[in-house]
Amino acid sequence: MIARVLALLGGLAGGASLSQFPEYSQQYIQRLAGAVDELTLFVTEFDADAASVGLSRDEALQELGASGELGAARAETIGTTVQRYERMKDALEVLQTAGPFTRAYNAVQFNDLDIAQAAMDDFKPAVPLNFEGVVFTGIGFLTGWLAIGLILGLLGRVIFGRRAARAS
Repeated sequence: MIARVLALLGGLAGGASLSQFPEYSQQYIQRLAGAVDELTLFVTEFDADAASVGLSRDEALQELGASGELGAARAETIGTTVQRYERMKDALEVLQTAGPFTRAYNAVQFNDLDIAQAAMDDFKPAVPLNFEGVVFTGIGFLTGWLAIGLILGLLGRVIFGRRAARAS
């Protein structure tokens, strides 16, 4: 009886948690899009500066890096920023074209920790009243219920298995 109640509570916790994924993913994508927009301006301006003196992006970074300590530090910072921009732009393209279920399948694209933390900081849980919210709630419920049931079942076998071994 206690195991069933705990499994039910695990299911409810899983359902409540996973039901929030569609809204959280939407907020993450909105923040990601804003960050990509800002980085697009930065990268575009850097590329334009490089082109104005007849250099490609890589050539400009090499030249900047060879211009002393400050230039080398700045070139490294710009290179890292451009890499982050490319990674974020690619993730945004995948996530913007995906529906809520495909977003879950592509959860690896939610990989920018700064954006994930900022989205979580502002996230307000909501009751999902749409189809995908209901599906995610059901999947979360089943996952939580099965996980707690499995854990309790394994613990029961270990505990009661030892008692049975001692009794015989």
